[in-house]
Parts: sequence; C-alpha cells; structure tokens
Amino acid sequence: MAQPEFGLRRWHQQIQDYQQRLMSLQPEAVMAVEGRLTRMVGMTLEAVGFQAPIGSRCEIQARGQPPVEAEVVGFHDDVLYLMPTGDIRGLVPNAKVRPIQNDSLIPVGEALLGRVVDGAGKPLDGKGAIKVKDRVPLHGQPVNPLSRAPVRQHLDVGVRAINALLSVGRGQRMGLFAGSGVGKSVLLGMMTRFTEADVIVVGLIGERGREVKEFIEDILGEQGLKRAVVVASPADHSPLMRLHGAMLATSIAEYFRDQGKQVLLLMDSLTRYAQAQREIALAIGEPPATKGYPPSVFSLLPQLVERAGNAGEGQGGITAIYTVLVEGDDQQDPVADSARAILDGHIVLSRQLAESGVYPAIDVEASISRVMPQVTSREQLQQAQLFKQIYATYRQNQDLINIGAYSAGSDPQIDHAIEMYPKLRKLLKQDMHQAHDWQASLSTLQQTLQTNTAGGQTGSIGQPVTARK
Repeated sequence: MAQPEFGLRRWHQQIQDYQQRLMSLQPEAVMAVEGRLTRMVGMTLEAVGFQAPIGSRCEIQARGQPPVEAEVVGFHDDVLYLMPTGDIRGLVPNAKVRPIQNDSLIPVGEALLGRVVDGAGKPLDGKGAIKVKDRVPLHGQPVNPLSRAPVRQHLDVGVRAINALLSVGRGQRMGLFAGSGVGKSVLLGMMTRFTEADVIVVGLIGERGREVKEFIEDILGEQGLKRAVVVASPADHSPLMRLHGAMLATSIAEYFRDQGKQVLLLMDSLTRYAQAQREIALAIGEPPATKGYPPSVFSLLPQLVERAGNAGEGQGGITAIYTVLVEGDDQQDPVADSARAILDGHIVLSRQLAESGVYPAIDVEASISRVMPQVTSREQLQQAQLFKQIYATYRQNQDLINIGAYSAGSDPQIDHAIEMYPKLRKLLKQDMHQAHDWQASLSTLQQTLQTNTAGGQTGSIGQPVTARK
C-alpha cells in the first residue's frame, strides 16, 4: 500500500511544479501569436491573423529564406500594413508573420565617436562591433518648453560669413536651403571640422551612396571624424530606414546633450526625410494634400525638429542645422516653406553666386538668423545690417552697372556700393580648408566696413555718403 500512495504524492507534486512554471511565464510566451502575409503592393505588406500596435516590429519568415523585419505603419479592420526595413526578395504569399519583442531603444555611448552606422545603428565602417551599454528611445522624450534654457550664447562654426553676418546661437535650429550642386555638403563639412562644439552628429539621409563615402573621407576628414558620429541611410535604403536614420541621429545627439555636452547636429537632408514619409503615407492610402505631400509629412517635421535645442540651465544643448533641398531653386516648395516656419532661421545658398565662383555661396540678402540679436553685441548687429544694406544696394543695381547704363555720380549710395563691393565679396569667400574663428570673423567685418577719407583719416562707412569729401 505504501508504494501506490508514494506514487500519487509524487504525481501531485509534479502537477504543482508544472502549474507554478506555467504561471511564471509571460502571456506572450504561453501563446505564440502568428499571422500570415496576404498581399504586397510596392513596398507595402499586408498581414492578417494577429494584432500589433503602430510602430511595433514584426518578422516575416518564408520557407528557405532569411527572415525579413518590418514595422507596423497602419491598419484597416483586421489587416495590418507593414513596411519592411530591408530587402523583401524571396517573400511568398502566406508567409508566416509574427510580432517580435521591440522596445524601440537604441544603444548609445562614447564608443560611437568616430564611427559610421546605418539607420538601424549597425556599423558600416568595418571597424567591428560597437560596444555600448546605455540605451535611449528612438523617438525621443518630449521636453517641456519652459524647462529649456534660452539661446543666449553664440556658437563658433568656423565660417566667416556665418559668424559675422548670420550668427548661430547654442541651441538654435537653422535651415540650410539650397538646390542641387550649390555646395551645401561642402559647407556642412566646413562647419563639422571648424566648429567649437564638443560632439558633432551627422545624419546623411537619402543621399547617394557615392556621396556618403566622399563626405566622410574628403569633406569630413580624419580629424573631423574623431569627434563625430555619422549616421548614413542612403537613397537605396527603404523609406522606413531613412526615417529611422534621421531619428537615430537625433537620439544620439540627445544622448550627448544629456551628458552636458554641446552638440552640433547636421542633417542632410530634411527634404529626404519628408519624402520618405511621403512614400510610406501614400503607400498605405493617405491622400495627398499639398503638391503630393500628405498631411502626416507636415506633422512629422516639427516632431523631429523640436527634439533639438537646449536642455535645462547649465546643461548641454543641440545646435541643429538641417539642409533643405529646394527643387529647381524654388524657395516656395512645400517642405521649404514648412521648414522656414518651424526653424530659427535659414541660410540660403545662391546658384548665381556659386556659378560666379563665390564659395560658400551664401545669399546674405535672403538669409536670416532669428536669434542673432540675443547672441551678439549691438555693435556687431549694426555692422551686419550695414553690410547687408550696402551689399543689397549693389545687387539691386547690378544689371545697370554691368551693361554700363549707370552713370557714376548719379547716386552717391550706388557709387559707394560699387566701391565697396569687392571688399564685401572678399569677406563672403572662404577656402574650404581654412577656418575663421569668431574673433577673426568680427575683426574682418569691422575692417571691411571702414574706408579712408580724402584727408587720410579712417571713418565708418555708416556715415552718410554725401558727407564724405
């Protein structure tokens, strides 16, 4: 009788052990959720059989093929719309789709300095794995606008025309508006090498693959790369990866800002980011609104841009410069117009100046820095305004001057502008390998805006021209 009783007790004990193990498991581990792929149109995948929240990751497994990762970007009734992050070749109808654990956290740390990664944070430079411990959310954390420190200090970017005439403040968001082939990438490289910021984060979003390597090797250089992190998501990457590349670059900049450092975030370009969102939105059926751009594009732009800026008082900050590609040099492009409204200023590059050999081809008439009065002295602000007045006088009458229709002596202001124009143009030009710090830029501006009178005394050209003898 003892043996059957002992066997029964052991059987009950095993049942209790199994129950405890079952209760300790997570619900998702107990029941595997799995769906199937039903439709594919362009880059949009449709799956049924399970539910997943927007922004979550899924894995698509076809027999004999490596798994394809995708993200949930929309749904309709019981159908989920997925956007792949990589190559989708080999997928077949009814392929298995299952959600995977994803907390949208990305690894960050000091080891990222000097490295080049893709939109998923994987290294592209062949230098091995990046060993970091900290993690931050890909979509960032909202910052209370009242907790931000105001923009009160200038940032030396090493470019004379910007330092003197379009001063950038620490924590400012600036736009660099240019058409193709006008020199925006070269200007970004100059600011990357010459800036006084502690860390530089460069986001190359939607650019040609050739330009990525040329920017790193020729424009950024070995010295510039040492304190920089480059996030490259070229044009041949999926639109979702291009979006993630821009958000990843911003998240890395936020991490170093929270470490108390001054970060310069350079993103090329904001237009490619908008175009990636347009591709996704149109693919899942969102109607176009303005020149083919759906409304979600114009809601995502400020969400990305507002993540830059200063942290609290005495903490770090992100000074961001976003390039905006104006199609056909049209400054009224929807993305350009929207960017101007949410940025703290804009630098416009002129194709006409570039064709005439002025580099960087900054159009000082069309450019403005909205925080310049808060980060510069009153004297510098007056000198910059005077520079623009004289420069604008010449440019407005340039056609008459070039064809010989203007007679010297007809207008003293035009005469003075003709005399000063070579000096003004010299200040705007700068060799891409030569840095001009803040003090040198201000000294050059002051020297340019002075001329000798007939009596040999030096006077400011801010005086009325008619008073000169």
